[in-house]
Amino acid sequence: MTHELREQMITHAFDGVAGAPDVTSADVQAAVASVIADLNIGKVRVVEKGPQGFFHNEWVKKAILLNFRIKKMTVMQAGDFTYYDKIPVKQWDGSEGVRVVPHALVREGAFVSPGAILMPSYVNIGAFVGAGTMVDTWATVGSCAYIGAHVHLSGGVGIGGVLEPVQAKPVIIEDNAFIGSRAIIVEGVHVEEGAVIGAGVTLTASTKIVDVTGSSPKEMRGRVPRNSVVIPGQLPKQFPAGTFGVPCALIIGQRKESTNQKTSLTDALRDFDVAT
Repeated sequence: MTHELREQMITHAFDGVAGAPDVTSADVQAAVASVIADLNIGKVRVVEKGPQGFFHNEWVKKAILLNFRIKKMTVMQAGDFTYYDKIPVKQWDGSEGVRVVPHALVREGAFVSPGAILMPSYVNIGAFVGAGTMVDTWATVGSCAYIGAHVHLSGGVGIGGVLEPVQAKPVIIEDNAFIGSRAIIVEGVHVEEGAVIGAGVTLTASTKIVDVTGSSPKEMRGRVPRNSVVIPGQLPKQFPAGTFGVPCALIIGQRKESTNQKTSLTDALRDFDVAT
C-alpha cells in the first residue's frame, strides 16, 4: 500500500466518507496498524519541520484515534506490572540507545530517539522525543507533542497532549530548550530553539507572554521566541470584586551564547539577577 493510499484510506474512514471502507474493514485496520508501527520507530511523525517551518499531519492523528476505536481493552504486562488498557507500553531491549530508568513508561506509537534519557516519567502515544533529550523525574509528554534534540524537561514538567480536535496544534519544544521544574506548557504553545522557561511558568494558548526587555512591554501569545529567558509574572485585571493579578509569562532577556547548550536554569537566570 502506497503512502498516499494509506493516508487517503485513513482519512476517509475517519471522516465517514460515503462508500469508503470504515473502521471494520481489514484494509483500514491494516493501514492504521502500519501507521502506529511507523510512529513507534520514528518513520512517521505527527509533527514535522519543513522548509516553511513546523507543521502537523492531521491524518496521523486520525490514525491514532482510529486505533483507539479498533483496539479492545485487555490485560497487559510490563515487567512485573500488570495493567488493563488498549495500548501497550514499549518493551526495551537495549538496541534503541535510550537510557530508561524505572519507572519510565512510553506508550507504543511514540518515538524516543537514541541518546535520550528517561527518568521515571511518561511519554504518550504520537509523541516524539529528540536525541540527547532528558525527560526528568515525573515529567510527562502528552500525546502528539514534539520535543526536539538536547532539550531538558526538568522534574514534574507537564507537556500537554492533543488528539481532538484533529486540527488542534500539538505542543512544540524546539532543540536546546530548557524547561524548568513544574512548568506547564499546553494547548499548542510553541517554544522556539534555545529558550529557557523558568520553574513554575504556565503557558497556555491564552497566556500573555510579555517581553519586558525594552522601553515598553510587547505582548504575544502561543509562542516563545528563540533563546528567550522566561519567568512567571502577573498582570493586574479588573473584576467585579476588585483588581487582582492574573498569571502571565515575562521575557526578561536572551540566553547568552556563553551559557548555551548545557547550561542549568540557575546559570541562565543568574545572568538576569533572578533567583530560581
